Amino acid sequence: MKHGGKLPALLLLSFALWWPLAPVVVMAKVQVLPEATLLMEGKKVTRQNGLLRHPVVTGLLAAFERAESALKNEDIDTLMQFYAPSYDYHGLKESDVRRVWGEVFEHYKSIESLHLFSDIKVSRVNDGFRAEVTCTGGLYGIDERSGDRVTLDSWFREVHYLVKEGDAWRFLGNAGEVPTAAPFASAPHHPLF
Repeated sequence: MKHGGKLPALLLLSFALWWPLAPVVVMAKVQVLPEATLLMEGKKVTRQNGLLRHPVVTGLLAAFERAESALKNEDIDTLMQFYAPSYDYHGLKESDVRRVWGEVFEHYKSIESLHLFSDIKVSRVNDGFRAEVTCTGGLYGIDERSGDRVTLDSWFREVHYLVKEGDAWRFLGNAGEVPTAAPFASAPHHPLF
């Protein structure tokens, strides 16, 4: 785990503990934390220097916001545009993610996600760009049977890998290991975001 200071870590932990118990609150679903930095081809950009106006950051935010809008509308075709055709997360491919999202939409309503970006690194790969976005967040929904608001998934300082394809950033997968003990037929951690 990277150390970004005790205060930001405590704030994130407090938020993670509070969020599942909190009433539904209207808030930005994708946020760049105040201490976030962008490292692009060796050059560091901070919020004070225009991080939130940087084209890479605005493009990444737009990609996640489009995915969030598709979640809200339960529009699996639009949501799948967030995933790169080369998506691969521990052997799960784009078609596997489509199936999992179909099951999520079948069993949960009012699905929403939260993404708090704390670090963004962009590098040139061949003729394009690849981003590593360190993110804390979660996926939430209302269980169709019980009516309870539940946490479907959550992550802390997970690294999301994205690739720029044309004008849009698309999701490639995450860093992290496959859990050694997982229930039968379960997916590895965080295959959806």
